[in-house]
Amino acid sequence: MARRTGGTGRAVVVLRAVVLGVLLGSAVPAPAAVAAPDVPSYVFADDVREARAATGASEAVRLESGATYKSSLEGGRKAYYRLELDAESTTYVAVTAIPRPGSTPAVGDGITVSVQDADSGSCSFESATIGAARSPQPVTAWGAREIRPGKGLCQRAGTYYVVVERSDTGTGETAADPWDLELAPVTEPALAGPGDTSTPRAWDSATPAPPPGEPVVRPGGAGFTAATAVGQGVWRDEVVPGETVFYRVPVDWGQQLYAEADLAGGTSSSASGTGAGTGTGYVVDALELTLYNPVRAKVVARGTGYGGSQKSAALDPVPPVRYANRYAPTDPQNSLRFAGSYYLVVHLSTQVAEQFGDGPYEVTLGVRLGGTPEPGPGYLGRPVPSGVFGTDPGTGRSGGSAGAGDDPVMRAVAAAGIGTGSALLLFLGGWTLIARRRASAQIRVSAQNPTV
Repeated sequence: MARRTGGTGRAVVVLRAVVLGVLLGSAVPAPAAVAAPDVPSYVFADDVREARAATGASEAVRLESGATYKSSLEGGRKAYYRLELDAESTTYVAVTAIPRPGSTPAVGDGITVSVQDADSGSCSFESATIGAARSPQPVTAWGAREIRPGKGLCQRAGTYYVVVERSDTGTGETAADPWDLELAPVTEPALAGPGDTSTPRAWDSATPAPPPGEPVVRPGGAGFTAATAVGQGVWRDEVVPGETVFYRVPVDWGQQLYAEADLAGGTSSSASGTGAGTGTGYVVDALELTLYNPVRAKVVARGTGYGGSQKSAALDPVPPVRYANRYAPTDPQNSLRFAGSYYLVVHLSTQVAEQFGDGPYEVTLGVRLGGTPEPGPGYLGRPVPSGVFGTDPGTGRSGGSAGAGDDPVMRAVAAAGIGTGSALLLFLGGWTLIARRRASAQIRVSAQNPTV
């Protein structure tokens, strides 16, 4: 998988290319039935660490909270990773599996993630699958060792294991292919005083009016750590079939997040692939919108089919963010347990290209925040990574900054853009389209003039 430098996604890569005069990119193989749209690779953190997938507990590599790890797992295999935990803090570990672009997974292909104690006792178990669209996309499941009053299992200090297993059905064309994994451990400290363990209170479940204003061009990132920071408003991107884009929204204690993704009919004016904007038929789950919490646990999702005309996928209303939500019996309320950056992840199925052309397709993301910010619960100590449960868009896990980070070129561009945000956004959008056109042209040239 080609790695892109920087942690702010496709727009930063393209803009840096413009500034430096070098266009970065790579052609990604696509299924034979598709006219090879340029699907960006998943972006890992700049400082990602390698973690070998051990076949048993005795060889498991230790994971440390605050770091992000890259691993790999073949179909039908199981991998072990080790945690050393105290008896006061809660630890979460999200695992994102990335199928190879161009592969054809089965509906039930995915991963299961469990956290186990040294005696093989189960602390948590969750699974995530590709789904009915059979479109290769990142899938995320999480595990946890929770410290909770009255819970008998997994409360002691000691060694624990994260166990990841490929839940392949064996019916996909590439079931044995290795999938890259991204593992992200997070530690939540205990509270400084007695916490609210009461049953979560009633909340307003009415759907609000869409956010006002015209869409603003804001390309999404290509991974969790590269997610584009946005707030309330309407944000627009152009997405090719098979692409997954990531946004993050700071949500404070007491606030509610509402979101919907709209897929425009036909392709955008910049579409240039063979058959772009033509075709008939219907694609099931063509557009998917998923909400994840700050530790990347899935909150809620919504998909919609596509038959060539505009479609919308709106998330069901979710409760306000409160510490006591963790005592709710089910999701989505159970997952809305801390403030921080919530992730909105949009995927456009590869089957859209098969039916309607390569695109790109215009997608708008509407975000609205309700409720009044409230004081936090008061932690005894700091979470790891620092800022993960805060609402500053520039804090959190390494590689996830919304700004220019440590890149001197991008710092200069960011400084020049202060007070001219709209112009910079349009600039980003324009250069993103140019980069895609050049990438598409390069793919066609490479196909006509093979070098090997």
